[in-house]
Amino acid sequence: MEMLVTLLIWFAAVSAGIMAGVYFTFSVFVMRSLAQLGDEPGARAMQSINRVILKSAFLPLFFASTLACAALIVLGLIGMAGPQGWAVIAGSAVYVVGMFVVTVIGNVPLNNRLDAVDPASAEGKAMWENYLARWLPFNHIRTLACTAAMVLLVIGLG
Repeated sequence: MEMLVTLLIWFAAVSAGIMAGVYFTFSVFVMRSLAQLGDEPGARAMQSINRVILKSAFLPLFFASTLACAALIVLGLIGMAGPQGWAVIAGSAVYVVGMFVVTVIGNVPLNNRLDAVDPASAEGKAMWENYLARWLPFNHIRTLACTAAMVLLVIGLG
């Protein structure tokens, strides 16, 4: 069982690192690049990104890593996460809340609203400006949460 828990921690740590990298790119240059395209082209490009990402390897990793971290919280609480169990619990909790919950309550509703508008319309222009202002702070939280989770999970490996 110890080996399985160790493998689960490794999977969660590597997944958190991958997700941190994905979110980092959006925080650092993707969203600024889309904003520079102008309202309609930027909004259309983001609509396309949001559709494509749902059919990519991102989505299975998003859910599998969240489930792994949820399992690690339980394993940590029952004392099966090793001598650095506190770090496993903390890293997993940061990941579930800072990545999964923030995505579900922050980014996804904004993505859905953006998808529902025609970027060429006045409503689309207003939505895109609102989207840029509100989506990015949520993404910064996800970036920091995934990075912190990765570090804590690596510490948890002892």
